[in-house]
Amino acid sequence: MAKRVLFIDGLNAMIRAYIVDPSISHHGQPIGGIKGFIKILQKLVRETEPDQIVVCWDGPDGSRKRKDIDKNYKGGRKPIRLNRAFHNLTEEQETENKAWQQLRLMEYLNSMPVIQIILPQIEADDVISFLTQTDYYHGWQKVIVSNDKDFMQLCDDETVLLRPVKDEVLNKKTIIQQTGIHPTNMALARAIIGDSSDNLPGIRGAGFATVAKRLQFLSEEKTYTIQDVIDYCESSDKKINFFSNVVEGKNVVEHNYKMMQLYSPQMSLQSKVKVKHAIENFDHAFNKTEIIKMMREDGFGELNWETLRTALNRIAYNNKS
Repeated sequence: MAKRVLFIDGLNAMIRAYIVDPSISHHGQPIGGIKGFIKILQKLVRETEPDQIVVCWDGPDGSRKRKDIDKNYKGGRKPIRLNRAFHNLTEEQETENKAWQQLRLMEYLNSMPVIQIILPQIEADDVISFLTQTDYYHGWQKVIVSNDKDFMQLCDDETVLLRPVKDEVLNKKTIIQQTGIHPTNMALARAIIGDSSDNLPGIRGAGFATVAKRLQFLSEEKTYTIQDVIDYCESSDKKINFFSNVVEGKNVVEHNYKMMQLYSPQMSLQSKVKVKHAIENFDHAFNKTEIIKMMREDGFGELNWETLRTALNRIAYNNKS
């Protein structure tokens, strides 16, 4: 039976927990980001029984390479705020609390047999992409945990995408059924559609349904290029606006593809070597005493993490070198 690894988009999960979990510490501070993440992790290990867990974080300053291509990348995003009012926190204090929770959560994970990877100026998306393709995990079942649709392009015979908010697991087959697009061509389709959350406008009037209808060949396993799409649109019915819009917007599609594609992760050779070394040489130690100590220091309320503790014990034992 194949081993299973979880690749968790750390910030995606932590921010979801931060927003949704209303937990307050005994000291009167929001602590939902930490507590909610631990609950999410517990649910994940119960449902997937992984052999390894890797949490990937966006590095400081995000993706330097993408920002070099487009200085407006991810520009205009609204600040993340709690969906409830804490009258004892100003906006500045709330921002400080969120940053503290993320750093503190990383300390909790450091005491668990959980691999954490964070590299300056590199996004978690690229790290996860590299990990799904590295020889170390060849033959493993790879579960990407994130609500980010960009990861659909990485799904293959060994890789699935678990989207917690939708409570769904997407594999190659279900992605084709839902979108009409094969994961191999997903970045190309999304480059046409655009992504408003990353400030990447697409072709006017293009959505998944339209792209799947007008470019049916993108459902095939064969990898198509932007030029293949342009050639097809140029030879198609000029009365259909979609085709002429794609041809006229070729530069937009090319730009979006550079920004969105994960098939070739935007990482230097040195960064790839660092990640490979971290994975291959990780000591799966589990310091339960330190975790309990931190929980007491942070004023945790009632938290039953017995299922998680049992799973982490198993992971630590099975990964002893």
